[in-house]
Amino acid sequence: MKLYLLILFSIFSICEVNGQVNAQFLEALMKQRPAQFAEILNNPSEYRIQLFYTQIDRDEHNIPHFTEYSYRLNPTEYFYPASTVKMPLAILALDKINSLNIPGLTKSTSLYYDSVGARQETIYNNPYAVNGKQTIEQAIKEIFLVSDNNAANRLFEFIGQEAIHSTLAEKGYKDAYIRNRLELGRTQEESRQTQAIDAFDDNGKLIYHFKPQYNKQPLPNYNVQLGKGYLNGNDSLINAPLDFSTKNRIYLNDLHHILQSVIFYDQTPKAKQFNLTKEDRMFLLKWMHTLPTESQYPTYDSLDYWPAYCKFLLMGAEKGPIPSNIKIFNKVGDAYGFLLDVSYIVDTVNKVEFMLSGVIYCNKDGILNDSQYDYESVGFPFFKNMGQLIYDYELNRKKKFLPNFNQLFPQ
Repeated sequence: MKLYLLILFSIFSICEVNGQVNAQFLEALMKQRPAQFAEILNNPSEYRIQLFYTQIDRDEHNIPHFTEYSYRLNPTEYFYPASTVKMPLAILALDKINSLNIPGLTKSTSLYYDSVGARQETIYNNPYAVNGKQTIEQAIKEIFLVSDNNAANRLFEFIGQEAIHSTLAEKGYKDAYIRNRLELGRTQEESRQTQAIDAFDDNGKLIYHFKPQYNKQPLPNYNVQLGKGYLNGNDSLINAPLDFSTKNRIYLNDLHHILQSVIFYDQTPKAKQFNLTKEDRMFLLKWMHTLPTESQYPTYDSLDYWPAYCKFLLMGAEKGPIPSNIKIFNKVGDAYGFLLDVSYIVDTVNKVEFMLSGVIYCNKDGILNDSQYDYESVGFPFFKNMGQLIYDYELNRKKKFLPNFNQLFPQ
């Protein structure tokens, strides 16, 4: 163990360069465990792996300081972000409520979604909510607990396609485009159009009417085709790559920094801070780490939604309990063979904390839309092993000041 740690700390001292994002450290760390990582390290392009790791050091005042490391971080190598886009949507919805500052409008306000266009559905209640109301609050809970697509689509309607991009660009994420709803398969024209929304108080009085939005701004074409074939809507095999040119896009480091801006709000530059109250941030943090088995309203069957259902890093596909000292604040995604996790991981007993985000492509046969992806054999083991690798490193890394997590878990 002493020799192993000596090797790791030597790697660390060699690779740390002026606190900048460093591209060698994570690779060198993975090479120390060839049984787990050799196949992936030998074929990184096939797996389209990208990793981003933030090391956190506290000072005597418990203020965090960050050192960033990456592996194959590449904005030109497209990956489908899947459900990870739900995290920015949750933050943007709260940002919009605070920015509008409409009397009576909060995240717990009842919302009525009215159909104003083709293939839009009128929605006025939520059977998973304790009071049956459709609210921003309830949607955010469902997003982080089980990655519910319908909940995310309610936020998309509330914010609007144009505002999603413009607000993210304003915060420094100019290449982030969350342009499509999840799972619905709408046309690009339909994606530009949102529903009308009415907000009501507890007595049924109208607080505000949100007119339907239409995005008139141009959207980029990424010119991205992936795979060697795909199944179309009739389950017929098309022997051609699948076009991703008009699908959602956001870089891994942007997702990582968006999560970081919530967890470490005071250390985030003012220009990158979303308009969130302290109560908003605590609400987000609570539901980022709450497990499906710990939730009431919504309540989920533990056979379908086990504790680590949305915790890929460190847990992989494990269905048993997560150790009580481990808290994972994160958002995962899986679609089209891409598996993702954007995480802040804490060990409250051993005083370990780090941020780690990653994406891996698990589709050896190259066929998309067939639901035959290598998540179980490749993706989940990789994330479990990667989380364990960084956790073990952090557990043994010397720290001058140990973190105090009272702000994360107020009494």
